[in-house]
Amino acid sequence: MRPPVPLSAVRIFEAAARRRSFKAAASELNLSPSAVSHALRKMEETLGVVLFERAGQGIAPTPAGEALCDHVGRAFAELNRGFDLVANRGPQLLRLHCAPSFAAQWLAPRLARFLSAHPDFEVRLAAGMDYARFITDEFDADIVYGPPRGEGLVRMPLGLETVTPLCNPERAAQIREPADLLKQPLIQSDNKQVRWSHWFERNQLTAQSSAGIRFDRSFLALAAAADGLGVALESTRLAEREVAAGRLVAPLAGRGQDISYIGHHFVCPLDARRRAPLRVFARWLAEELGIVLSPDLG
Repeated sequence: MRPPVPLSAVRIFEAAARRRSFKAAASELNLSPSAVSHALRKMEETLGVVLFERAGQGIAPTPAGEALCDHVGRAFAELNRGFDLVANRGPQLLRLHCAPSFAAQWLAPRLARFLSAHPDFEVRLAAGMDYARFITDEFDADIVYGPPRGEGLVRMPLGLETVTPLCNPERAAQIREPADLLKQPLIQSDNKQVRWSHWFERNQLTAQSSAGIRFDRSFLALAAAADGLGVALESTRLAEREVAAGRLVAPLAGRGQDISYIGHHFVCPLDARRRAPLRVFARWLAEELGIVLSPDLG
């Protein structure tokens, strides 16, 4: 159904309501103030309502104008999102939110490789424990730790992670069997799904209460373990750089029962999956992790 007034008049109305000035709207749209005034007067006649009233040196929308402005603003915002979905001009922007330790330990070290393969992309990465609020249109996708929350989301599990005790080589020389951990300072990680009590139960041991050091981020626990402060129970995926460099080792590899679980998910709104940069990134992410790409992101 066609609107009762031309789209050009709606654009003039939106600018005048936002700028609270016919003159400012005219300057923004490269029109004369008289052309703006004429278009809005004709729009009021067509709709049968007064949309603006004088307010000092400027103008202000009437209650009817405010109501229309609210709908028009959302409509133009939706139009802009639609253009963003299909536009292919300049750098392709990808706005990511990510769990802090995954961002620091796994994603950030690989971004150079991703951008080298896709030089026309621009990536903006923010990290935080709170989940992205997609209703604000601030992010295209989120890599979350723990079960995804929210409705209307595409979800791609990022594969199994193995959680095992990790420490520096000097401390590892003192650990020959799971029970040896009871004599070691254990680094506690808050906000984790897999904790020391779970690992000890898996290995048929009773965890001892510890007054050792605690962290609320895995990357801090890993750094502390590498510095010799104790033994951390962390994901080998997040620790792969430290393990590869020899700063951390798994002293009980093959001698203890480790825990595997799906810790992270890639999520995005249903409408965002149509954006080419997001699909390219999701495909790259799946390839890097050796997992199957979600059909919704193919």
